[in-house]
Amino acid sequence: MIIIQYILITIATFVCMEAVTWLTHKYVMHGFLWYLHADHHQPKYPHTFEKNDAFFVIFAIPSILLLYFGLLPNLNFMFFIGLGIFFYGVCYFLIHDVLIHQRFKWFKNTKNKYLIGLRKAHKVHHKHLGKEEGECFGMLFVPKKYHKIFKK
Repeated sequence: MIIIQYILITIATFVCMEAVTWLTHKYVMHGFLWYLHADHHQPKYPHTFEKNDAFFVIFAIPSILLLYFGLLPNLNFMFFIGLGIFFYGVCYFLIHDVLIHQRFKWFKNTKNKYLIGLRKAHKVHHKHLGKEEGECFGMLFVPKKYHKIFKK
């Protein structure tokens, strides 16, 4: 029974991370930490990394701490919260940096309609170069109004 609870904690954390991502993206990245996120909305320059990449470290810290303290002194629920955050981070990296922004050319020719829809919805977000008037701040669960964009 405890294994099922841990699996549910991991899944619930993963799902909740989309809300955390949306809120953080809208109110922190497009708010008081815009100076770290701004270069991500500008035309690309010849650098491998952006200041925006600092957010990967910021989000990794709670996951690492929860994984660590979830192992001490015995395996506990904190480990599985950290695991859910970690799994979300992996998905975020694959969707955002690999699929959408093509920082790695792994999924360049996908035919999956859901993934193509995520890419198109993110392009709608990036049509705004400034921090105001942004839309579609989530990553994995796209609002219904963007489903029309998917049909092609």
